[in-house]
Amino acid sequence: MQVFRHITSQPLLTTLPPVALQPTCALAIGNFDGMHLGHQALLKKLTQTAQALNLTSAVMTFEPHPREFFTPESAPARLCSLREKLEHFADAGVERAYVCRFNRRFAQVTAGEFMQAILRDSLNAQAILVGEDFRFGAMRAGSIIDFVEAQFNLISLPQVNLAGARVSSTRVRSALAVGNFQEAALLLGRPYSMSGKVVHGAKRGRQLGFPTANIHMRHERPAFTGVYAVKLDGLHGVANLGVRPTIAGVPKLSLEVHVLDFNGDLYGKHVHVTFLHKIRDEVKFESLDALKAQIAQDVIVARNFFL
Repeated sequence: MQVFRHITSQPLLTTLPPVALQPTCALAIGNFDGMHLGHQALLKKLTQTAQALNLTSAVMTFEPHPREFFTPESAPARLCSLREKLEHFADAGVERAYVCRFNRRFAQVTAGEFMQAILRDSLNAQAILVGEDFRFGAMRAGSIIDFVEAQFNLISLPQVNLAGARVSSTRVRSALAVGNFQEAALLLGRPYSMSGKVVHGAKRGRQLGFPTANIHMRHERPAFTGVYAVKLDGLHGVANLGVRPTIAGVPKLSLEVHVLDFNGDLYGKHVHVTFLHKIRDEVKFESLDALKAQIAQDVIVARNFFL
């Protein structure tokens, strides 16, 4: 899959010189946070449409999320990093991904400018696929009606329901926040996971007798924190996702995984951590000895979960 960080043919969005028109494409547009069943249905329709019309399948998404730009204090927690999102696109068979930098300049692009300058002139989009409630352009003034009036080949997908309610990123976040990983997995069509590179840490876990793989975090505001039974690329483990309140120093969000019965070297590897069961909330202990004793109990709970 090709990834484009800039749309370079229009002076409206960039100071780069114009380039030749991109090949014709079928284009799905959205934030795609979490890649839940609704997103998957849209991407499946995208690849089918592209194949039927002999077009390139393409996705447009935004970084950061518009709500993170406008209201960072109240923006929803991220379900997936940009890298994870791109991995999902590739797995779905998407051929091109356009990552639009959402800044003040982009936020001021009107619905008409978006359709003409970006979708037609820059991307040569021959089919547009969005959810039925999709909004776009400055002040979210544009809707699917504008696509129809502009005579785009529009495919608007209805919402996907599960257990009598709409599948949405908000619903996934709510399930994760209360530790309901079973519901989250149903909404996502897979267990929830985070990914990142294993980096060197302060080796405190090793000093406590429980060495951990420290995962470089791309999730600045995850949907949940605590201690969990997890799988790290298939290996059983115990993960702490949070700020480690017992450890002195400036609190910093971290994801640490103690892999059960493992003595190998994971440094530098990009790994996926799948969350399966909540063990407890993150707690500040009076001493490192108390923390060590609790970790031992967490390991027992995790071992019993995996039996």
